[in-house]
Amino acid sequence: MKALLRAVPDLARLLARLVVDPVLPRSAKIALAAAVLYLASPIDLVPDFIPFLGYVDDLLLAAVVLDGILNFVDRRLVLRYWPGTPASLDRLGRAAAVLAVWVPRRLKKRVFAP
Repeated sequence: MKALLRAVPDLARLLARLVVDPVLPRSAKIALAAAVLYLASPIDLVPDFIPFLGYVDDLLLAAVVLDGILNFVDRRLVLRYWPGTPASLDRLGRAAAVLAVWVPRRLKKRVFAP
């Protein structure tokens, strides 16, 4: 889970790049734009200055978004914008799947699938 937390900046870059890609469905672009704004915003559900708990909301959002992207967006498109290696993305995807299990698959499919 620490790896996912450390990857939040890379994930934010990935989301910002995917949002402007013309191939991505509109619903996914809206969800990604909202996630980028939330991750970049100093206003959170749990303020970041609270040790550990301050980053839980960012971590859960990052996990849900990453899990949705990896399961429903074309992998080549994701790898085009991912700043790391494919192996690092796979490791993060496995961690994200564990944390994102509480979000129904059909909801993620509705948001991220074309």
